[in-house]
Formats: sequence, structure tokens, C-alpha cells
Amino acid sequence: MRYLARVSYDGSKFHGFQRLNDGSGVQNEIERVLKKLFHREIEIKGAGRTDAGVHALDQCFHFDLDVDISLDKLQYALNKHLSRYIYVHSIDCVSSLFHARYDVKEKTYLYKIYIGEKNPFIVDYACAISKKMDLKKMIECSKLFVGEHNYKNFVSGERDNYNSVVHNVIIRKEDDYIFLEFIGHSFYRYMVRSMVGAIVQVGLGNVLILDVEMALNHPEITKTFLVAPPEGLYLTNISY
Repeated sequence: MRYLARVSYDGSKFHGFQRLNDGSGVQNEIERVLKKLFHREIEIKGAGRTDAGVHALDQCFHFDLDVDISLDKLQYALNKHLSRYIYVHSIDCVSSLFHARYDVKEKTYLYKIYIGEKNPFIVDYACAISKKMDLKKMIECSKLFVGEHNYKNFVSGERDNYNSVVHNVIIRKEDDYIFLEFIGHSFYRYMVRSMVGAIVQVGLGNVLILDVEMALNHPEITKTFLVAPPEGLYLTNISY
């Protein structure tokens, strides 16, 4: 039987989602508990990676079990033994052909920028910026990313294909925060953080909107932007 689980986790307590040799990934912790419960190695397949420090409100993974157990009991057992910084929201039975990564239709990421007075309690959960930013210019810049583009200048590492589709970017200010929401089909390594970095640089007046537009329209010309720090980034939804 194949199962799909949805989890949230505090990324500041782990070195990313992916399994690591030193055991510090979220995947390590979940597989450790599955092994404890079922006395054998059980590999999970995630919907995608999140980097060290990045949080998740709705990360997904699938795994296979040949044990007859109720979903409620399985969820309870996982949450009982998992780190207190990970929580399993739901577990559902899915087709044996289902894949948590390849069947994703849409992902949503949220980036939090804190613009209030210095607060030591938010340093792991938002990017603090004390300088004034032009919100109108940030919104104007964000519209450039909507649609299908070659995001080579906004991705870390080498890939065979840099094309992707961003369905929408929504920027809003609430009290001492600026929220940037990105909705799209797939996001490559550092892609969201690079888009946020470019938008923030425009807001600070350090980069022209035209520079961002040129980087999108001419990926053959290398152009780099600030990569926003990981603590402000949240994976908030995955749709299948």
C-alpha cells in the first residue's frame, strides 16, 4: 500500500528536507521513526527539497507499507515519536503509481520580510530589513516573473532545463511584515530566494527593474542578484 503524508516542520532545526549523511535532514528523522515503528528500512520520497533553514507548512512525501494499519493510528504513532519540530497533518492512501514529486501540479511558497524594530524572537522565522523599501516598485518587478520563462539567472547550479512557469506573485504589507507569495508549477534550487532577492534590491533602489527584465529575457548573459536568506521562506502548499 502506498501512502501520502503531509507534514510541517521548523526548518531552523534541520539542515533541509533531504536525507544527509550526518542525519540532520528532516527525511532522516522521519525514516528513523518509520524504522522504529516497523523494524525495517522504509524510504520516503519527498515532493521536493527545502534548503537548510527553510520552513514547511505543507511538505509532502510518499512511502510504501505492506502492513495493515489504520491511518489514524499511523499518524498518531508518527507524531508520538517524531521530533517536536515536525508534525504530520494527514496520511492518505494513494495509487501505487502515485509519486509525491512527479505528480505535483502546483506549489506555493511564502517569503516573510520583517520591517519592524529589532526582535530577537523572529530571527529564525523572517528576513529582517531595516531600510525603507518602495513597495510599488517591488510589486511592479514581481509581475515580470509571472508566466513561462528561462530562470537560469535565478537558479543555483547547472541544469539541463531552466524553464518553468510561475502562475502568480502576490505582495502585500501587513503591520510589520511584507509577504511575498509565489505560486507555480515547479521551483528550482534557490529560485524563490533569488526572485525575492531581486525584488528586494529593486525595492531598496540598488537594482533597476530593467536589469531584472534583461536577466529574464536574456538568460545567455550571466546576471546575479542577491539570494534572500532561507529563514524567511516557507513552503505553504502543494497541490496534486
